[in-house]
Amino acid sequence: METIRYAVADGVATLTLDFPKRKNALNGTMRREIGEVVHQLRQDTSVRALILTGAGTDFCSGGDISSMQGEISAEQGRQRLAAIHPWLEDLIHLDRPVIAAVDGAAYGAGFSLALVADIILATPRARFGLPFLRLGLIPDCGVFYTLPRMIGLQRAKALMFSMRELSATAALEQGIVMEIVAPEALQARALALASAFTEASPVAVALTKKALNASLNQDLHSMLEMEADGQGIAFATAYRQQAATRFLEKQPPRYRWPD
Repeated sequence: METIRYAVADGVATLTLDFPKRKNALNGTMRREIGEVVHQLRQDTSVRALILTGAGTDFCSGGDISSMQGEISAEQGRQRLAAIHPWLEDLIHLDRPVIAAVDGAAYGAGFSLALVADIILATPRARFGLPFLRLGLIPDCGVFYTLPRMIGLQRAKALMFSMRELSATAALEQGIVMEIVAPEALQARALALASAFTEASPVAVALTKKALNASLNQDLHSMLEMEADGQGIAFATAYRQQAATRFLEKQPPRYRWPD
């Protein structure tokens, strides 16, 4: 791999954008390599959680603008996005938790990439922005789907139209970031959260994520049906049987959220 690093240890996969001299900008090579790794990840059932992060002092500065010079036809522009949409969808619908550990810049497509995560951790120096209009482009990499669902339509419009930069604190206040963590503790905190999921029921986690992802597109009846079907599957697992026994025997649960 030229622009990313991928490692799996103790049930946790870590995908690191590794192009620090360009602030981990998404160039063509990186887009292709992420796709290859996501395909590999989906097939690896030993992985119980994924951490997305960036090498150096930035998460991802967005698309590589040096590749956007000169004439680009409408079809070429469309294909740039169409080529990455399959792995973006795979990340959003991955049946395991995704944790983004964000330091420094998360701009443009970098912000969009962070938003595919279920949990976003950020350092105090993290910065989020969608400056697409400055380049005469529209926000991309799934952000029209992810951001309004996270913060509401009005706030999403405000961020896209104003191109305003959000500090880590502002992102926390808007519900984008879950926790602000010191830079030196960021990776350890991401790993602690990811490692906790290795002790959870993979079936219950997958079903919970699937239901949450579907919730804003379904009516009450459909969600209640999904709840009943999912609970039926969860009840039938060995994990649930063991968890009930541990509870009755006053043993500590396997899955705990790390403080």
